[in-house]
Amino acid sequence: MRLTVLVDNNTLTDRYLLGEAGLSFLLRDGGSRVLFDCGFSDVVCANAARMGIDLGAVDVVALSHGHLDHTWGLAHLVTHFTVHALEGRTPGRPLLVAHPEAFAPRRLNGMNIGSMVSEATLGDHFTFRLTREPLRLTDWLFFLGEIPRQFPFEATPPMGVRLTPAGAVPDTLPDDTALAYLGEDGLVIVTGCSHAGICNIVAHAREVTGESRVAAIVGGLHLLDASEDRILAVTDWLADAGVSALYPCHCTGFAATMALAARLPVHEVGVGLSLSFD
Repeated sequence: MRLTVLVDNNTLTDRYLLGEAGLSFLLRDGGSRVLFDCGFSDVVCANAARMGIDLGAVDVVALSHGHLDHTWGLAHLVTHFTVHALEGRTPGRPLLVAHPEAFAPRRLNGMNIGSMVSEATLGDHFTFRLTREPLRLTDWLFFLGEIPRQFPFEATPPMGVRLTPAGAVPDTLPDDTALAYLGEDGLVIVTGCSHAGICNIVAHAREVTGESRVAAIVGGLHLLDASEDRILAVTDWLADAGVSALYPCHCTGFAATMALAARLPVHEVGVGLSLSFD
């Protein structure tokens, strides 16, 4: 499996690519191409073009959750597909995989922080698979579905409200999920923001796949504003879990990254990074 960072807050030196407060990874597993999240703007399309990546050839778009910094790039991806069609380069119809709550309207301080594009519009360009259950995307790559929240030290306050048919409810991000690749050296866990808690995600990935070894974690850990106690608890748990490599980015935060690096093998992440896993 090969993972390429298309969108992140940081960029690698000498790659001359664009960064933004968002996240998007392209995963290649055999002949399958999976786009995990789409960032905040057209940066996902711009960086892909600069790297010679044709997003029109993507087989699956999987969403970690419904926040704007992971979904608003969908509007530009739809534009990309439409231009392909108008130019006679008919794109495929990718599978879009997400939790059923991923497209629920969301508000924070009166602002929309959910998806900009409706399910109806996306339905013109994608085949939908909305699921709370784990889903095998390729022979070795899993969409983890809804993550059980089992560790009290990872509990966080709601982030704004989510609009449901019954009215507004505190948004605990039930749609937050991740991917897990079952490789020869163990699991490679790919996260968006880890609102569900990275330890909860790892525990669920182990249960879904039956593999306990963790070869790597790549993605946002949402420890930017976490308390020192929470950061230490997460660091201790991941160290005890034997994580072989950690690639924290996006919403992890500097203090958390430093604490994690004291106990775990932490590596740099930025737009343009490519990683290969057996």
